[in-house]
This record gives sequence, structure tokens and C-alpha cells, in this order.
Amino acid sequence: MDQPVPPVSWLDVDVDLGFALFFLFLLCLFLFIAIIRCAQTVVDPYGAISTSTYEGEQINN
Repeated sequence: MDQPVPPVSWLDVDVDLGFALFFLFLLCLFLFIAIIRCAQTVVDPYGAISTSTYEGEQINN
């Protein structure tokens, strides 16, 4: 049996493996961004709300 020949350089990657690694990187990037956004919301929950939504309401007793 012949042994499979290893790639000549690290740039010789199978196309399917390249697409899979690209989308895995993209998924990890979006996950990291979502974690950062959620952490910011937990730290400062009212920071994302514009002031016009709760200052504009008049409460009459």
C-alpha cells in the first residue's frame, strides 16, 4: 500500500477543509462578538436604552 503524500506546504489545504476552517473561524468570531455584547449588557443594562424612551413619559398622580 502506498502511503499518502503529505502536503508540500501548509498552504496546500484541501478546498473543503479550507471552507470548513473559514466558516469555523467566522462562527467563532460571531460567538466572541455575541459574548462581548452580552457581557456589556449585563454590566450596564440601561446603557443601551436611549434616554428619550423613559424621560419622555409623564407620570401624573
